[in-house]
Amino acid sequence: MTRKQKKIICLTTCILGSVLLVLQSCRINSKNKTKPNIVLILTDDQGWGDLGINGNLNLQTPNIDNLGKKGVQFTRFYVSPVCSPTRAEILTGRYHPRGGIYSTSQGGERLDLDEKTIADILKSNGYDTAAFGKWHNGSQPPYHPNNRGFDEFYGFCSGHWGNYFNPMLEKNGQITNSDGFIIDDLTNKALEYIQNKKSQPFFIYMAYNTPHSPMQVPDKWWNKYKGATIDSTHRYGSKENVIKTRAALALCENIDWNVGRIVTKLDSLSLLENTIVIYMSDNGPNGWRWNDGLKGIKGHTDEGGVRSPFIMYWKDMLKPQKIDKIASAIDILPSLVDLVNISNPLSKPLDGTSLKPLLWESQDSWKDRYVFSHWNGKVSVRNQRYMLDHSNQLYDLTSDPGQTDIIKQPSDSLLSELISVKKNWMNNVLGELDRSRKEVFPVGFLGSKYTHLPARDAVPHGNITRSSRWPNSSHFTNWKTVSDSITWDCDILARGKYKATIYYTCEASAIGSTLLLKQGENEVQTMITQAHDSPFIGAEFDRTEREESFEKDFKALEMGVLNMDKGLQSICLKASEMKGSKFIDFRLLVLEHIK
Repeated sequence: MTRKQKKIICLTTCILGSVLLVLQSCRINSKNKTKPNIVLILTDDQGWGDLGINGNLNLQTPNIDNLGKKGVQFTRFYVSPVCSPTRAEILTGRYHPRGGIYSTSQGGERLDLDEKTIADILKSNGYDTAAFGKWHNGSQPPYHPNNRGFDEFYGFCSGHWGNYFNPMLEKNGQITNSDGFIIDDLTNKALEYIQNKKSQPFFIYMAYNTPHSPMQVPDKWWNKYKGATIDSTHRYGSKENVIKTRAALALCENIDWNVGRIVTKLDSLSLLENTIVIYMSDNGPNGWRWNDGLKGIKGHTDEGGVRSPFIMYWKDMLKPQKIDKIASAIDILPSLVDLVNISNPLSKPLDGTSLKPLLWESQDSWKDRYVFSHWNGKVSVRNQRYMLDHSNQLYDLTSDPGQTDIIKQPSDSLLSELISVKKNWMNNVLGELDRSRKEVFPVGFLGSKYTHLPARDAVPHGNITRSSRWPNSSHFTNWKTVSDSITWDCDILARGKYKATIYYTCEASAIGSTLLLKQGENEVQTMITQAHDSPFIGAEFDRTEREESFEKDFKALEMGVLNMDKGLQSICLKASEMKGSKFIDFRLLVLEHIK
């Protein structure tokens, strides 16, 4: 073939490509008279390998697999090693240290208030917005999801939840009881929301909280797995807790069933053609189960800890394909803004980039990039071929995706480049994180009726102990004397009257005791008149021994109205008088601003 012929072919290809892009654009504009709906499904502790489509023969996930086969499947998609950082990156398109995330509890999980979220952006552009499930980026307004762009919120704000059956949840700040198994219930609420949507485009953030522990599984799903043979001939088979794996796989199949329900509902309402559906997880698996040979699990910055399933489905709009270019949670916000044709109104620069060119154009023109993973001071960095781990060991992920062989003699230029890039990121991105800040919890944010002060965010004094070493979803117990107390460091944002309600359990011997709530010189007290000696609940559905607290059926007790002054002050809960040798177990204080 002559040079001239090659030039003609190349020119023809470019012209045809441009025509196809124009036709695609016309198709989008004609087919979608309104902006597309978005349903972002995020699971909790589900690893890359916990799907049938990724090669796991121990379970069946036909609904998720079908989305992947008919949609776009990213095979090199990265998240953070643990929950709250990934959520912050999804919401903001920026690495989590920039948003102030340094922990998963007690204030360190809160997303800085000067960060704008994807929900803020979509809401300001005509979208109805709703979040269902696990939030994990701050509890008290203005950190609450209702203050971060979501019109509706149904779920919980903690890092994990201790009971999956008829648990206490909240709806827009108000305590409510759910109905049935939590994942089914969250899906039911999302289906009701979809059913009621008529004209406005909607954004649903469907944040499931399984297969995160505790490993509570309904019998319907557990019965298939309780005696099942699990293939443990994998890299970490000697470490595997087979019973926990069975429970995790059962939970994954329950998720798959619920994903199928969402897709079916969208289809039945003729919404599927104008809805972008995203499916992903927040970090690696919470156990040493099959994970396609990848190194590490949840909490690790190696491949097994941060490589996530990522599927994007848009019926008739995105062609089925696998994309092997590296991408990250930070890319979700810029991609969605680009796909729905919204100009980016953010004042802060994004770390992520739009994946739209990968979805509709050739992968060949995609420029190589670096993606960083961080947790607890450990940082790894990847480009399309190489990975530098937290201890500066180098791997070739193209030939060694499982990180089994360190490159023993890398070229000086390659190693020094990656070390330099990593060091620069640590200085400039990780350097923005202020771990020394004192966490105070806001109360009385204007426009929000309720403030929750859970045991998670409190400090116990005296004999009082936390029910678990994990603060999330914990309660206080071992309350023995009037000198024992619980305190919260708070910033009272609005002076006024607050109706105080606590959630407690106690034995009959505590009847007649007096509970006192104080803020500075202000106080309110009430007498314990009813015993509520709840046993642990839901234990019959635990399939493996749990590390977290068991839950109780905590009872609501209205204490009365507390006048509070504005400013930085401690709120204290204590017994002013005790009957018997043991006081209450405490879970939650709800303050309702009434004036």
